[in-house]
Amino acid sequence: MFVAALQQHPFLRLLLPLVIGIVCGDAFPHAVPISVCIGGITFLTILLPICFFTNWKYWFGACLFLLIITIGFTLTARQVSATTFPVSNRPAVYQVTINQTPERKARSVLCPAVVTFILSKDSTLTTAPNHPQVLLYLQPDSIATTLKRGDRLWIHARIAPLSNKGIPHEFDYARFLQRRGISGTSFIPSGYWQKTGHDSLRTFRQKAADQQEKIVSLYRKLGFQGDELAILSALTVGDKDELSEEMIETYSKTGASHVLALSGLHIGFLYALLWFLTAPIWKRLRFLKLPLLTLIIILLWGFAFLTGLSLSVVRSVCMFSILTLSHLQPEKAISANTLATTAFFMLIIHPMWLFDVGFQLSFAAVTSILMFYSKLNRLCQSRYWLIRKIWSLMSVSIAAQIGTAPLVIFYFARFSTHFLFTNLWVIPMVSLILYAAIFLLLLTPFEPLQTFMAPYIGKLIQVQNSVLQQTELWPYASIDHLYLDAYEVFLLYLTLLLFYRFLKFRIPANAYALLSALLIFGIYHTTILVRHTPSPGIAFYNISDCPSVHCLSNGPQSWLVCSDSIPRTHRLCQSLAPHWNSMGLNTPLILTQRYDNHSIFLCNNILTYKGKRICLLNDDRWNKKTAAHPLPIDILYISHGYQGGIKELTSLFRIQTVILDGSLSNYSRKIITTECLQLGIGYRLLDQEGYIHIPLK
Repeated sequence: MFVAALQQHPFLRLLLPLVIGIVCGDAFPHAVPISVCIGGITFLTILLPICFFTNWKYWFGACLFLLIITIGFTLTARQVSATTFPVSNRPAVYQVTINQTPERKARSVLCPAVVTFILSKDSTLTTAPNHPQVLLYLQPDSIATTLKRGDRLWIHARIAPLSNKGIPHEFDYARFLQRRGISGTSFIPSGYWQKTGHDSLRTFRQKAADQQEKIVSLYRKLGFQGDELAILSALTVGDKDELSEEMIETYSKTGASHVLALSGLHIGFLYALLWFLTAPIWKRLRFLKLPLLTLIIILLWGFAFLTGLSLSVVRSVCMFSILTLSHLQPEKAISANTLATTAFFMLIIHPMWLFDVGFQLSFAAVTSILMFYSKLNRLCQSRYWLIRKIWSLMSVSIAAQIGTAPLVIFYFARFSTHFLFTNLWVIPMVSLILYAAIFLLLLTPFEPLQTFMAPYIGKLIQVQNSVLQQTELWPYASIDHLYLDAYEVFLLYLTLLLFYRFLKFRIPANAYALLSALLIFGIYHTTILVRHTPSPGIAFYNISDCPSVHCLSNGPQSWLVCSDSIPRTHRLCQSLAPHWNSMGLNTPLILTQRYDNHSIFLCNNILTYKGKRICLLNDDRWNKKTAAHPLPIDILYISHGYQGGIKELTSLFRIQTVILDGSLSNYSRKIITTECLQLGIGYRLLDQEGYIHIPLK
């Protein structure tokens, strides 16, 4: 089956080794020196024609396979190596240039920047190797909020290497940034940076970002604001900065979040419009086919330029450009081989796209549509045109959902049950809004017409949002807290392939293979559920500025005890959701004040749970207090806000173990650990361990 598929779709034979090489290059970028890889590519390139002309068929295939694997490994390893930055434990002086528009965060100003020069101890100015990109978090002040793209800064900071929190099943944020070319991060307080000038030169991508900002400014000028501005900006130019948390949750829960990410769906609408306008011409005048197809590609890339050349748009335009060129061949343009060709050239251009969620979802959806759409569409053969069109749209939606569901559950732990109704509503509405917005932009020379048309587009967006908000309130709108690991996703896609094979060739061997895959998946999933079954215990997590104690039971119920002066629990739950989903936990009951039931007691930041007593210390409430009989404390959990040491607490508490939160300063941590050693008290550092779990009976 697999060999026959490769023979029918030759570009699959090239795509598979390329994917293997990219995965190996990402996992082991320093396993083989780049020079050795280049030498291997040269040797295999010379050997390949020799095998071809001597008719060594199997050697030719083996050499080609190894050559593409080596190319994929080399491209990926070079990109990973380019993000390596010589970090130091001590602060240094750097000159940086802000290369993207600064973004205002809750407690900082995020400035993506490029390091251009490094000032050494002897005041020698050296050029930074590879000009690494870093994320600078500036303390917000009146000057930081006025920074713009292109500003040059001198900073005195320690650029920290990318790292994760160390929490089980956490999102690999460090690898996510590295795959996007980020080398490090740094928080810079006020007074440790200075603006020295402005670089007026713009890269091609930065000029595209300027056009994106101009379009958003035009929308504001036309009266769009709030959710209408946010949705219109997201749909047309991919700017999602204005989207509120509530609106994002509404679109996610109803299964419509894919329309907010400017990518394949939106480029497809534009492609369909251009195809509708040009196809009748070249079908009559065949000599105009190539010029008109070229015009479609140029217009698609022009639209990508207006949207800021974001990676998702560039990826989608690449895909539709290759699809457009495929229409030059007489056979069916959209096929598995065309899809493999598209993926192959896109990954050659940018290997790290393989790990992009949008890339994976796009190709999973299109592949699934190619596999299952025609079979689903044949299930309803009505004589009424409207019913056929509605079922055709539903068939596309179901086929796409079949292909993307494992990835959606893997990345987002959610499955939207009302996706059929949502797509029947939102796809026509989005197409109408997108076409109206394009027409609105074309009316730029005619400002009165623009002003007249803008309110009607706003009404369309309001209607779309209101319907989705009502859909969100329907019972069982989404199934949350789902969990799949990477092996389960692989097994599910293997099962889908075997199911497709069984539908195509209904023979016993294919049925046995399908049932075997289902059995293996069931056994593996059951094993995971048993292994991750929660048991009574206490857990501490390395989440900055959110110190908490997680009290686990032997079921889905648990309690999250937080210091009463630390209310930022939403961020905490968001970060820990993957770990909780893996154990089948419900959202914990959050406790910040006095609480008392049969198994847990909380009072004055002292927690008692299953015979263990934990004190959460994040302020000076116990300062200068004494007790006739020290209270036994199993765990003293110290976080940011406590200004003292351990010695002054020994008259109040008889401490067994101290856990130090990562929010403590290095100075406070050093004082406390020194006193713990002097007093013979055990201590653990949460920022080094990442996650501490203490089992209880």
